[in-house]
Amino acid sequence: MAVQDQAAAVAIEPGVVGKGRWIEHWEPENDVFWEAKGKAIAFRNLVFSIVAEHIGFSVWLLWSIVVVKMYGTYAADGTLVAAGANGWALTASQGLTLLAVASGVGAVLRIPYTFAIPLFGGRNWTVISALLLLIPTLGLAWVVGKPETSFGVLVLIAATAGFGGGNFASSMSNITFFYPDKKKGWALGLNAAGGNIGVAAAQKAVPLVIGLGGWGLANAGLLYVPLALASAILAFLFMDNLREAKADPKPTARSLTHGHTWLMSFLYIGTFGSFIGYSAAFPTLLTVVFERSDIALSWGFLGALVGSLSRPYGGKLADRFGGATITLISFIVMAGAGWVAVTGVQDKNLFLFFISFMLLFVFTGVGNGSTYRMIPSIFMRTAAKKGNTDEIRLDFKRQAAGAVGFISAVGAFGGFCIPFVYLWARETHGTIVPALQIYTYVFLVMAVLTWVFYMRKGATMRNV
Repeated sequence: MAVQDQAAAVAIEPGVVGKGRWIEHWEPENDVFWEAKGKAIAFRNLVFSIVAEHIGFSVWLLWSIVVVKMYGTYAADGTLVAAGANGWALTASQGLTLLAVASGVGAVLRIPYTFAIPLFGGRNWTVISALLLLIPTLGLAWVVGKPETSFGVLVLIAATAGFGGGNFASSMSNITFFYPDKKKGWALGLNAAGGNIGVAAAQKAVPLVIGLGGWGLANAGLLYVPLALASAILAFLFMDNLREAKADPKPTARSLTHGHTWLMSFLYIGTFGSFIGYSAAFPTLLTVVFERSDIALSWGFLGALVGSLSRPYGGKLADRFGGATITLISFIVMAGAGWVAVTGVQDKNLFLFFISFMLLFVFTGVGNGSTYRMIPSIFMRTAAKKGNTDEIRLDFKRQAAGAVGFISAVGAFGGFCIPFVYLWARETHGTIVPALQIYTYVFLVMAVLTWVFYMRKGATMRNV
């Protein structure tokens, strides 16, 4: 018994936390280790990862509500009737361009942010990435008070909001290492939801603060300066680096050689890309299509809110029923909701349009959680086929973490494309209906691909 107790003590030892808060030993798949030490440490890191990611998402989508206040009112012949807040007179085309650029830069940055975890460590990079948010927040606060600024400079400032979008990839990649495979769906879902809900928080908070203190739109940026600093300090004090995550970035590069990495990237465009793209554009659509900026400012945040809250439940359902099953259901429901949205626009029925988008947002969240649950399962199943030794499992675990970041980057490009597709539809057809129809067909294609590769009898990754 003494020998067994000693062995158990060794098994649960979390490792030496030395200079820079590095944990040298981590075995989340060991139940004894997990229950004795691992679970508490993982949860602590998850909490402060959520805090930092939440602020990052808020900063990323700040412009989604700021531009609503910057729109000018134009007559049918294009003559300016009235300027918006702070003297700005943006057109719908300019507003959608700003939203797309911020989303696109965030998507691009997710790739280097994914490599940052093995290079710097999870805690260290969380601190750095939080401090980088000072650039877009202070930049926004400065530029919105200068309506004489050229549109090119405005685009450049909006592009820096992409720093907030990059945070997601590094945060998710980091948390992947902390949790055992059977807990990843719920943990990644919570981490992502905490970040995603930052979109709703920003869209609700910004209209409330922009009228305070005489600073106008600058308050949108100033609000998040102390919050970014606070998230950096909390990460510095309470998070850890894992030594097994501190490795060369080669496993991340190897993850790109797997066909499933690319297929999951495409599916993630349909879930997360839809979430971030619709979140950015929804207040603008309510303003431009239905001419209800009051609804956009008061209730536009609801879409991002319900999409964020549903995400962890998508992960939890995937833990129970399989990620592929939940993902397939999500795409089918999203396609149906898209057709209802088309009817809402054609009939000028704001209520129908709003409700259909709420349903879309709910299932983008569910699909986000289930697709992210599929990724580590795919790599762990591949590891089992390769021999399932400790070395092989660790390598594929690192590949999975890298794939998570890369897939999140590709998926985020949906946020870049969606505003431009709306813009194309409106400028060429005078309505956003063609854009909604395209999205619906894409969802159906994604549902078919999910069934063929992850649900069909005989599929090598069936119901991962």
